[in-house]
Amino acid sequence: MSSWVSRATASHHAQLITTAIVSGIVVGGAVLGFQKARRMYRVAEMKAAIPDIDEEHHATRLTEYGAASNAFAPSNEDKRSMALAARARKGDYDDDLILEQLARNRVFLTDEGLQKLRSAFVIVVGCGGVGSHATAALARSGCSKLRLIDFDQVTLSSLNRHAVATLADVGTPKVHCIRRRLEQITPWTHFECRNELFSEVNAPAQLAAMNGQEPDFVIDAIDNIDSKVALLNYCYKNKIRVISSMGAGCKSDPTKIFIGDISASTDDPLSKSTRRKLRALGVKDGIPVVFSTEKPGPGKAQLLPLPDEEFAKGTVGELGVLPDFRVRILPVLGTMPAIFGLAVANHVILEIAGYPHDYLPAKGREKMYDSILGSLQGAEERLARSYGFDSQGLKIPITQDDVGYLVEEVYHGRSVISDLATRLCLMRWNKPSEDFIDKRTPGQKNSLLQMKDLVVMTKEEAAKHEKEVLKGDKKPEDLYDEKVLNTVRLKMEEEERFARFR
Repeated sequence: MSSWVSRATASHHAQLITTAIVSGIVVGGAVLGFQKARRMYRVAEMKAAIPDIDEEHHATRLTEYGAASNAFAPSNEDKRSMALAARARKGDYDDDLILEQLARNRVFLTDEGLQKLRSAFVIVVGCGGVGSHATAALARSGCSKLRLIDFDQVTLSSLNRHAVATLADVGTPKVHCIRRRLEQITPWTHFECRNELFSEVNAPAQLAAMNGQEPDFVIDAIDNIDSKVALLNYCYKNKIRVISSMGAGCKSDPTKIFIGDISASTDDPLSKSTRRKLRALGVKDGIPVVFSTEKPGPGKAQLLPLPDEEFAKGTVGELGVLPDFRVRILPVLGTMPAIFGLAVANHVILEIAGYPHDYLPAKGREKMYDSILGSLQGAEERLARSYGFDSQGLKIPITQDDVGYLVEEVYHGRSVISDLATRLCLMRWNKPSEDFIDKRTPGQKNSLLQMKDLVVMTKEEAAKHEKEVLKGDKKPEDLYDEKVLNTVRLKMEEEERFARFR
């Protein structure tokens, strides 16, 4: 090493190079040191500029409810209400006063029914417009154990539909806002507030027992489809009673609101997507829902597509507060979430109290599905014979559930050709290949028919289609106009996309 240094310094050229390298290192170190010192100075200057938190800077404090500021300090009345609620939950509240407050419910539900409601434990998932009204109605009616789950905070735009929020609650988690306000009405109610997002992973903990008591009912007031499906599927599979609120957005007609089975809910995009995904998980019915049959029309509110300038900002998914949550403002008339929420609460109260109730019947269409399935079986057997196959014992891989899914979810109970809703059947759209019968298993013959091959027609239309397309020489393009052909193409593509959920 020393000999290399000696040789390097003996050369004038090498000396210049060595000097330049050393100088560069020294200058670089000085620049970096200066930059670091400047950063440290700026951080110290910034910290020094932050005022100490004192009474003159109350807006920097968080309230006990997690509000963003303490600009609206609790009033003396609020403080008295909180103190009274704390004592009431410990039993320091006259039961005669509670019964007097619940007197109208008591004579309606009877002592036995009211006692069931007072002992019930209900979980409300989603505490916005629908959930807040449902919670308020339950608390006012005597339900004394409520778990509230919601990740969101009260905003100014929440105030057109939220049951209890005020300006003072803006920035406060919705679950705590509801508890704070309802404690002033029913101080004996035990609220368990979970300011968190419901998820399938956390469902066992979020829907767990409270002090050893399993939930008597769960209310789904979520407006995110994936979370809604996860909640309903969990409750269904674990035999927890649940009722779900479908979409109140863009709705305005209170006379079109119904309570029925999810299989009967119609004319609601949220309900449609929820039904589809639940069917894919094996849940086709057995869940009561509140839904509206109101149809969109000229002049009515609708959810418009995002403008091009929003897409230009980046990935649409990055525009939302959370991944997979909607990024557009839903048009909502403030009265409709309240009606949905009160209808949900009404159902829960009647169910828990054992009060008799008989809603408008849901669609009993199982017999129709059986008939359509039998008609499809016959059509496949006739087609097999026309190809020279022995059709005796032929099986088709389509079930009654598949028929219901295609008729209701894909084709909305109408013929794709004429839009008629009577005398419906399922029929192949295109002529099959020569080998559409599988005989590889000895003693068994089955059609290779797939759901994406089928469309809904009337029986008269199906007879003509079978004769001219499936057994004849014509193609669908020879019989139908461009509108029908495009509709079928889009429906088949839609079904193929949803097939992955099954």
